[in-house]
Amino acid sequence: MKSLGRPRRPRRIGRLVGLVLLVPAIGLVLLLTLALVYRAVTPPSTLMLGRWLTGQPVARAAVPLAGIAPALVQAVIAAEDQRFCLHGGVDLGALRDVVEDEDGPSRGASTIAMQTVKNVFLWPGRSVVRKGLEIPLAFLVDALWGKRRMIEVYLNVAEWGDGIYGAQGAARHWFGKDASDLTRGEAALLAATLPNPILRSAGKPSRGVRAQAGRIQARMGQVEGLMGCLRG
Repeated sequence: MKSLGRPRRPRRIGRLVGLVLLVPAIGLVLLLTLALVYRAVTPPSTLMLGRWLTGQPVARAAVPLAGIAPALVQAVIAAEDQRFCLHGGVDLGALRDVVEDEDGPSRGASTIAMQTVKNVFLWPGRSVVRKGLEIPLAFLVDALWGKRRMIEVYLNVAEWGDGIYGAQGAARHWFGKDASDLTRGEAALLAATLPNPILRSAGKPSRGVRAQAGRIQARMGQVEGLMGCLRG
């Protein structure tokens, strides 16, 4: 008499659980591999990839940090992340101050490292899931790349207009010059448009953008002494 054998359902459930665990493991390995590659190769942003895939133009010419005016580096740090050299990718103090906000963590708590990993590895838009990935990724990439590489990548993937990416593309489009030749005023205007580069123009700034650029320019001198991590 043949035995009935064991039911197959538990085995199928085990395989399903294995697959569920395998997907994030593969994703983690892929992220680590890309992060290591991007230590030497300037990456595109996910927005740039999306435009390429849909046949839309992209204006970006990657340049090393030495090819970007120090004024732009200073202006972006003054505008986006004044404690850039003082934290490990995430400003925990600033994040703690806004974590109870009903709208969730704001751009004010988003460091340059967090914005960089969002631009390079994640997707646009605000969501709890994306923010949950953004924070550990920022710690990881900050440790792998270091501060100079972090700001270099950020300035090469930041969006500065419709289809305009990176400091060189922005400088050429808005001011007709290379990123290395930007003045302090031009750098402040570019930094002022970062929160909403589609609606804000550095080349034809509104009164509000000019006012914000003035505030950024006033702060640039204050952060100069906090940028020791970029020397070398």
